Amino acid sequence: MINVNLLSVSNLPKLNKLRKLELSDNRISGGLEVLAERTPNLTHLNLSGNKIKDINTLEPLKKLPNLHSLDLFNCEVTMLINYRESMFALLPQLTYLDGFDADDQEAPDSDPEADGDGLDDEYDENGEEGEEEDDDEEDELDEEVIDDEEEDEDDLEGEEEEDGVDDEEEEDEEDEDDDEGEEDLPQGEKRKRDLEDEGEEDPEDEEDEEDD
Repeated sequence: MINVNLLSVSNLPKLNKLRKLELSDNRISGGLEVLAERTPNLTHLNLSGNKIKDINTLEPLKKLPNLHSLDLFNCEVTMLINYRESMFALLPQLTYLDGFDADDQEAPDSDPEADGDGLDDEYDENGEEGEEEDDDEEDELDEEVIDDEEEDEDDLEGEEEEDGVDDEEEEDEEDEDDDEGEEDLPQGEKRKRDLEDEGEEDPEDEEDEEDD
C-alpha cells in the first residue's frame, strides 16, 4: 500500500500469514498497535516517508517478535539524536534498520523468505528432477525397444535355422525313398537299371541282337 494517502492502519484486516508490509509514502503518524494485533507474523515493515516524529510512536512494534527489518527513511524520527541506538534498544528483535544492522553492515538486496525466492528455487529444483526422471524414463523405453528388436532378430534367425534343418531332413528322406525303391526291384531289373545309369548295355540284350 505505497503512496495511497493512508492516515492510519486501523482498517487493516487480520492477516496472520502476512510477512512483508509496504506502507511507505503515506501520512501515517501513529496507531501502530493495530499491526501487532492483525499482522502478528510480520518480518519486514516499511514505514518510510510517513509522519512519524518520535520513538514512542514505534513502541507497539515490540509486540511483533518476528520483525527483523524496519524502514523509516524520510520520517522525522530519523533526525533525532541517537536515533539508531535508541531504536535497536527499543526493538531488540530487529536485525536491520533502514537497510543496515547495528554494526552498519548493509542488508542483502532481497530476502528469499519475504520475496518468495525460496519457493522459486524449490520449484526449479523440482522441475529439473522431473526432467531427469523424464530422461530416465525415455532411456528405459529406448532400452526396452532395443531389447524387443534383438529378440525379434533372434526369433528370425531361429526360424531360418529350423527351415534349413527341415530342408535337409526332406532331402535325406527323398534319398532314402529312392534307395528303398531300388531295393524292392528284382535283382535283374536292379542290375539293368544300374547299367543304364552308368551308360552301359545289358550283355543279354547284346546276345539277343547277335542272334538276330
